[in-house]
Amino acid sequence: MLAWSFALAHAAPEPHAARPIFVLNSLDATISVIDPVTFTETQRLPTGKEPHHLYLTPDERSLVVANALADSLTFIDPRTAVIQRTVTGIPDPYHLRFSPDMKWLVTASNRLNRIDIYRWERDAAEPFKLAARVVAPRTPSHLMIDSRSTTLYASLQDSDELIAIDLGTQKPRWKSPVGKMPADVYLSPDDRLLLVGMTGDEFVEVYDVSAATPRLVKRIQTGAGAHAFRARGDGRHVFVSNRVANTISQIDLQTLAVTDTYPAPGGPDCMEVSADGKTLMTTSRWARKLTFIDLEKKVVARQVAVGRSPHGVWTLDHASRR
Repeated sequence: MLAWSFALAHAAPEPHAARPIFVLNSLDATISVIDPVTFTETQRLPTGKEPHHLYLTPDERSLVVANALADSLTFIDPRTAVIQRTVTGIPDPYHLRFSPDMKWLVTASNRLNRIDIYRWERDAAEPFKLAARVVAPRTPSHLMIDSRSTTLYASLQDSDELIAIDLGTQKPRWKSPVGKMPADVYLSPDDRLLLVGMTGDEFVEVYDVSAATPRLVKRIQTGAGAHAFRARGDGRHVFVSNRVANTISQIDLQTLAVTDTYPAPGGPDCMEVSADGKTLMTTSRWARKLTFIDLEKKVVARQVAVGRSPHGVWTLDHASRR
């Protein structure tokens, strides 16, 4: 059963004020709040047990943290860093995605081998209504929803597969084998190409998903432990973090080739790009740091100490996510 608790939000700062950077500390069950001007940690917010991923709602009114072992979601005001509400009764939310039209919230239940699809109405008395639970063995990991809010794609980490689910019917469209230990998935802006990071290998696999079944287009060698994606924001390039290689690769979506490589010490994981497009932020999973990379100079500009096993990173002052 879903339960809600609320906290009153403070007034938002002036529109021109720099908004905080949020870093999720998975092993501490906290979020580090980073001042983007002084590059210091100003506070740590409590979350539920073992949070792994966070996601900014498409209307950018809430930053949502998925607390896997607490079976809960924490909603945070991305402008003020005030906890807005906690939602319990969401089983094992390892990864999460809202559909662009904000009608659906989807969670990957990593330990339970299923994908849960909820109807979402923010201002309703009960905003979450379970629509379906889709069996997805083994170990659903990362999720992506197309721009039309019609199709969900998910990696199945321990069976080396991808699954596509129709959001309208909540039924699988297809399931297909892929490479070793697939993790994050990323759709090109035209919804035609799906990129999959192979954490058990050193490749990003690219699939054409425009037809009834997926077709492998190319395997792009990036670096050992290819894991998470973040669009550069120019509609053409996407970054992938290579967790084992301690690098980040930039892929050109037109040529499907690596065009740049950046140093990223400490096991790079999730990424964010500053609004001006000059700085790439990545959580250094094994170093307990948030790493800032100067994209022009291709060097690590600074690192900020955070909690244990930092995972997701988000801020409102970001470049386009496409």
